[in-house]
Amino acid sequence: MLTAEFKAKKVDALRPQIQRMVDDTLDEMIAEGGPVDLVSRFALPVPSAVICLLLGVPVGDHEFFMDRSRVMLDFAAGPEAMMKARLELTEYMNRLTAEKLREPDEGLISHLLTSGDLPADEVAGTGLLLLLAGHETTSSMLALSTLALLRNPEQLAQLRENPALVKGAVEELLRYLTIVQNGVGRVALEDVEVGGQTIRAGEGVLCMLSTANRDEGAFTDPEELDLRRDARSHLSFGFGIHQCIGQSLARAELQIALETLLRRLPGLRLAAPFEELRFRDGVGFYGVEELPVAW
Repeated sequence: MLTAEFKAKKVDALRPQIQRMVDDTLDEMIAEGGPVDLVSRFALPVPSAVICLLLGVPVGDHEFFMDRSRVMLDFAAGPEAMMKARLELTEYMNRLTAEKLREPDEGLISHLLTSGDLPADEVAGTGLLLLLAGHETTSSMLALSTLALLRNPEQLAQLRENPALVKGAVEELLRYLTIVQNGVGRVALEDVEVGGQTIRAGEGVLCMLSTANRDEGAFTDPEELDLRRDARSHLSFGFGIHQCIGQSLARAELQIALETLLRRLPGLRLAAPFEELRFRDGVGFYGVEELPVAW
């Protein structure tokens, strides 16, 4: 039901709108002057605006979504706060879905409702899933990618000198960072031997994508960030029928946001020692709490 909404051709049609969102967000950030927190001023607002556009969520509700989703996925907030945020988001999505039933638009929620394949409550649940998966992970990836580039100045210089490298650079950053850090649960369909260990048919396994993406058998010098590496075989979006449905959208956002950020802020630099940065380990992925930058 959702595959057509995330096909590369449809995502490519969104690129001009994504570019405008990136430029508008940077305009506001630059006008404020540095130093600023790149997470709250750029890395989080851009993916939030994009997924809200896709779903048909009103612009005025973006901050509500950003705030509640961050709490819902933050173990440090505690179980009560996480559950409260989830309930508030669920109630909002239920109200929004009811509004789209009365007044449909061109957003994904309306498309799902008019297709008739799902009842309204399941459309609301699907919308909430897409909202959370569609901006928190991309936000973390954008902030950590910027940090990784700033920590590898020779790689950053290559990308600045040749912006055409950005597509391959994003693939390498996806491999290098692998922000999905929890084990992906699978069940063996038949007996198989992995690393000298026999896994019997029917046994459960946890597959670590981050370990696979640092496999020396697949990538030379896997601990090194190399933007000229052909990293397209990485598993950051999963594999086979279990691949992330939004990968084309995530790639487009990362390519546009990173290229524009580096082009418009040639003097971009960390505004705090790396040792003072605080990292977050949320529900299934990690990120950086704040990323102070100046230019």
